[in-house]
Amino acid sequence: MSLPHAILTALLEKPSSGLELTRRFDKSIGYFWSATHQQIYRELGRLEEAGLIRALPSEQPVRGQRKEYEVLAAGSAELARWIGESQDPKPIRDPLLLRVRAAGVVGVRGLGPELRRHLELHRRQLAQYRAIDERDFPPGRDADEDRVRRLVLHGGLALETFWLSWLEEAVAEVDRLSAEPREEPDGPAAEPGGRAVEPGGR
Repeated sequence: MSLPHAILTALLEKPSSGLELTRRFDKSIGYFWSATHQQIYRELGRLEEAGLIRALPSEQPVRGQRKEYEVLAAGSAELARWIGESQDPKPIRDPLLLRVRAAGVVGVRGLGPELRRHLELHRRQLAQYRAIDERDFPPGRDADEDRVRRLVLHGGLALETFWLSWLEEAVAEVDRLSAEPREEPDGPAAEPGGRAVEPGGR
C-alpha cells in the first residue's frame, strides 16, 4: 500500500494538516498517486495510531481547529525501509487500450474522436509538466534533493511523450481503416435467427 508512504513523504517535506495535504497532493504527488480528502484523513488516523506520526501541539487549542501532523522517528524509519523494498513492475491497465483491442473485433467506428480527445489531453499534460520543469527546476538548482525530485518529473515527461507518439500512430491507423470500405463476409446471407438464405431464395 503506497498511500501511507506518500503521506509520510509529504509530511517529512513539511508538517501539514489533512486539508493542506489534500491540496499538496493535487499539486504534486497527485500527478502519480492520487487520493481523496477522506482517504488522506483516514490514513492520518492510522499512521498516528501506529506511532509513525503525531499531531503537533497547538499554542491555543480551539475546538474544530485543524491538526497539523509531523513524522516521528519510527515513521522516517518505515519510509526508509519501504524505499528499499522489492516490488515488481505493475502492468498497464488502461481502459483505452482494451477499447482499441475490442475495436479489432467489432470495427473502429466511433473510436477516432475518442483517440483524438485523449491525444489532446496528453498534449496538455505534457505542456503542464514542461511548465513545472521550467518553473521549479531552473538552471543552477541542482541540490541532491532537487535532482531526485526531478527524476520523478522526467518520468512523467517520458510517459506523456510515449502516449503522444502512440496516440498519433493510433489516430492515423484508425483514420486509414475508417476510410476503407468494410469487406462483407463471404457466403450466403442469414435471416434473423441464423437460417441461411441462398441468393434469390426465400
